[in-house]
Amino acid sequence: MSSNRSPLARPLTRRGLFAVGAGAAAAATLAACSKNPAPTRGLVTPDSEAVRAAEAARRAVGAGVREVSLRAEPTVVDLGGVRVPTWAFGGRVPGPEIRVTQGEVVRADLTNALPAPTTVHWHGIALRNDMDGVPDVTQPPIAAGGTFRYEFTAPDPGTYFFHPHVGVQLDRGLYAPLIVEDPADGKDYDVEAVVVLDDWLDGVDGRDPDRELRQLRDKGMAGMNMGGSGMNHGGMTMGGGGMSMSADPNAPLGSDAGDVTYPYFLINGKLGTDPTVFTARPGQRMRLRIINAAADTAFRVALGGHRLRVTHTDGSPVRPVTTASLLIGMGERYDAIVELTDGVFPLVAAAEGKSGRAFALVRTGGGTPPPADAQSAELAVAPLTADRLTSAEPVRLQAKQPDQTLDVTLGSDMKNYVWTINGKAYPDHDMLNVSQGQRIRLRFRNQSMMFHPMHLHGHTYQVVNRDGTGPRKDTSIVTPMQTVEVDFEADNPGQWMLHCHNAYHGEAGMMGILSYVR
Repeated sequence: MSSNRSPLARPLTRRGLFAVGAGAAAAATLAACSKNPAPTRGLVTPDSEAVRAAEAARRAVGAGVREVSLRAEPTVVDLGGVRVPTWAFGGRVPGPEIRVTQGEVVRADLTNALPAPTTVHWHGIALRNDMDGVPDVTQPPIAAGGTFRYEFTAPDPGTYFFHPHVGVQLDRGLYAPLIVEDPADGKDYDVEAVVVLDDWLDGVDGRDPDRELRQLRDKGMAGMNMGGSGMNHGGMTMGGGGMSMSADPNAPLGSDAGDVTYPYFLINGKLGTDPTVFTARPGQRMRLRIINAAADTAFRVALGGHRLRVTHTDGSPVRPVTTASLLIGMGERYDAIVELTDGVFPLVAAAEGKSGRAFALVRTGGGTPPPADAQSAELAVAPLTADRLTSAEPVRLQAKQPDQTLDVTLGSDMKNYVWTINGKAYPDHDMLNVSQGQRIRLRFRNQSMMFHPMHLHGHTYQVVNRDGTGPRKDTSIVTPMQTVEVDFEADNPGQWMLHCHNAYHGEAGMMGILSYVR
């Protein structure tokens, strides 16, 4: 068994930094191909003094340490009457929750008992770069039988999760919540429920994510969603009459909301036939921490007979907005508070633009539970989307013009199953160069015909709106042929992945690197 116990025991070379999946020969090309200014400037590598200094500034003297043991392993799980082989943390789906207090240090020892290399990415955490879990960018992949110690400060309270960043391993059972508690929390709610959403195919009828990706690549774009009048893909219609966007607020992602057909959708690892049950008392206020850990599915979420008061997105507080339902893309998280009445109520996550739903129950009293196919009036209206949210003033960025604007154009090869950023598929990409201390604007321009939940590692940005009050997030849905702009402070040095959180789009090329340079 190999071991890597020290965060900086194996410094990465410039060559190793960018050799993801393409062999060492690609590294020199990647290091030299940036279209941004000064391509010869030095990279701020994950093992640099700047990364250590940023972590030291986050860590308070005497900070508590939360020690965790994680084991990634093959297992068989019961989804609620359906037993399937998969890979999971600790033999459970979701894996064991990690819960810490803001400012604590997470020290997680991972044992890789899988038959393949893996890593752990701590999704949404502004952590030290060498602990971010991106293979051959921030660390070498952890070999089968190997171990690795992740150690980092959790600086910001919020709802997060963790998962691998190798291939399409996310579409197995390898995910779990990471909750960073704010000591000031609890004044506006009485009980809490962590709700993890997922789409599931692993182990069903011989399917697995790697095979699914191979089939998508073999089929290519030309074999997807074809109809008699032309291609209908991602809300765009291409035929004799040209191109038009769907304007239906009840179909915010357009008419094509995914590449993969899933047999099951889960809440906390369970089917609606044997649902997860969250319990409370009538009159209590329940905080729902909702995490979308799915690989290819956005969800419309509602609690029957109740309204959701949305208070946070991606860990950051917003001015509360009350809604019947909300739309949550892959990698996004939302916190909402509900004032519970007496009875048993359906918590439904409908697969947006697909056929199927995840289903759980909230029970505060007696009564017969509704069936898994119960209709919910709350799902029949347009869901809340992030563009309607306003950041809370304490987390709002100070008004400032960006020092640099970087275009991130999202596209595809219309013949092959290849997804691109700025016309190139990872790892043959152009790095997005930034310098520490800059205010950076990313301009996501979706020129493809499908929605993409774009995720930036290591940072929280503010969505740009007219009055400078957009929500703080780390993952944003960019709908077909639309542009989303976000601003962030370049205050966490290193090499950071920027990618679509559709696991199949990312693995098929829609990934890039935000590169700090000197």
